Amino acid sequence: MTHSTIVFQRPASPHPQSALWQVEEIEALFALPFMELVFRAAEVHRQFFDPNKVQLSTLLSIKTGGCPEDCGYCPQSVHHETPVDNQPMLSAEQVVEVARIARENGASRFCMGAAWRGPKDADLQKTLAMVSEVKALGLETCATFGMLADGQAEQLKAAGLDYYNHNLDTSPDKYGDIIHSREYQDRMDTLGKVRKAGLNVCCGGIVGMDETRQDRAGLIAQLANLDPQPESVPINNLVKVDGTPLADAEEIDWTEFVRAIAVARLTMPKSYVRLSAGRRGMPEAMQALCFLAGANSIFYGDKLLTTGNPDVAADRALMDKLDLSAL
Repeated sequence: MTHSTIVFQRPASPHPQSALWQVEEIEALFALPFMELVFRAAEVHRQFFDPNKVQLSTLLSIKTGGCPEDCGYCPQSVHHETPVDNQPMLSAEQVVEVARIARENGASRFCMGAAWRGPKDADLQKTLAMVSEVKALGLETCATFGMLADGQAEQLKAAGLDYYNHNLDTSPDKYGDIIHSREYQDRMDTLGKVRKAGLNVCCGGIVGMDETRQDRAGLIAQLANLDPQPESVPINNLVKVDGTPLADAEEIDWTEFVRAIAVARLTMPKSYVRLSAGRRGMPEAMQALCFLAGANSIFYGDKLLTTGNPDVAADRALMDKLDLSAL
């Protein structure tokens, strides 16, 4: 089935493009009546994207467990007693085979993640072949390897990397409650190196970590005020894993997650907004509202790093119900 793009010829936002977003402005968007917020986000989405198209990405953990960071949400941290064990890095051949299957299943972007604080040069060298060979399959390439040292982003770019993912996770004010092993500025510094190397930025965060709505507004303000804005913005719903400090975090209401998607779309109208971790626990109707509110990218496959993800058949069935097709 084919669909035509619906385009609304009106300003994406009354917010001046040259001005920084203030947290209070974003809180005001969150506070809009739910239906009004979703409607506004849907209008903006149609200015820049076909609302019936979704970009499909597959994420593979190429190095699982044993991470020295203490992120409170992550089962791969050595600081937490979780079911995830330290495992060796996959070979380039293994990675390319998974990428080939992902392409056959309709994915257009392949993301490689490693549980590192940052890659050592020897580890980075092993990933460069993976990036080059995945790129040769005709897929967009993305990597998330933690903090980057000087010159590493340039090496990844030369190998064929298209996107580098480095999430801010939460607002600056909330950050210290979640992570103690690196500073917020460390994340900003890595994003700067990624931009300097000419790579596209994939940067988002996590909701459901016992943060307030103001914290969520603070996160989106940080993302929207990056210059230029991230090309890809993953919005994750916390996947609670036994043994992590956030295993008992209070569930946020599903409408609050949809609001986060809508506000991300309103403040970053040209970015891909990815409905990311936590989709396995989302009813189909909730996912449909996220797509209406401006989400136009998903992780696609049976696993998202170390936690479950809706499988390919289920995603295809949902897309068929919603008359959505892959980019």
